[in-house]
Amino acid sequence: MTEARHSLSGVEPDAGVPAGPLLRLVRRQEVAFALVGGFNTLMGMVLTIVWLSILDGVVSKDVAAALSVALAYAVGMVVAFVLHRTLVFRVRGHILRDFVAFVGVNAVGMALNMVLLQLAVSLLHAPAKPAAVIVMGLVAVASFFGHRHISFRRPADSPPPDPAR
Repeated sequence: MTEARHSLSGVEPDAGVPAGPLLRLVRRQEVAFALVGGFNTLMGMVLTIVWLSILDGVVSKDVAAALSVALAYAVGMVVAFVLHRTLVFRVRGHILRDFVAFVGVNAVGMALNMVLLQLAVSLLHAPAKPAAVIVMGLVAVASFFGHRHISFRRPADSPPPDPAR
């Protein structure tokens, strides 16, 4: 592996694609992933509150709550994909494939969160709130590896992507 293609991440960045400002600042892909994830979480909270405000009085409170979360999640998923793709994993090409894989990894993460938290609370009798924090942390680490090895995976010997894509 040449130095130009070497990455601390295990994901081979596209040849000729310089590190973006975030990776130049933090130098570690894991830290960049956590920063983008933290930003996306805060953005999701803000968007949920914004949607709750917009939908207040337009639909019932029950519908507004669920719809606000769904709308914030949909916007957040697209924003997270773009930020992770450009600031963390720095890949080009294969946009549709990457997005489908990104959504899939996130869906598995959500299922893991649900199952592991339920197991922690019901089988291990762990307190729900601390267990949720621990489970979410573990799933976040697993998601990093899922995105690195599935969503944004590129073979080391792959040709450079078409610049038009």
